[in-house]
Amino acid sequence: ISPQPRVKLSRLRDIGWRHWDPIGLLGSGGIFTGKWDDQDNLSFADEFDRYLMAAAGQLRRGEPPENVMAYLIQIESEHMALGVSRSTKTRAQDVVNAILADAEI
Repeated sequence: ISPQPRVKLSRLRDIGWRHWDPIGLLGSGGIFTGKWDDQDNLSFADEFDRYLMAAAGQLRRGEPPENVMAYLIQIESEHMALGVSRSTKTRAQDVVNAILADAEI
C-alpha cells in the first residue's frame, strides 16, 4: 500500500478560513481582519488544521461527502459547543466541495 500524498496545508487553510471559520475569527464581522497568513494572525492560523486534515483525509479515502459534512457539523455543533446555526450545513458543504474541487490539495 502506498502512502497518501502529503496535504498542502496552506491550500487547506485557505479553504477552511474562507468557507468554514465556525467561531468567526476572520472575515466580515470577525474578531480579526485579513487572511490567516497575515503576520498578526499566525498565532491562530492552525486553529482548525486538525479538523480540516481529517476531512481531507476522509475524502481521499473515499468517504462519502455527506459523511464528511456530518463530521464538520458535529465538530462545530458538539465539540466546539456552538450548536447548529442557519449557516452550519452550508459552510460544511462549501468546505467539502472546495476540497474535492482543489486538485492541488
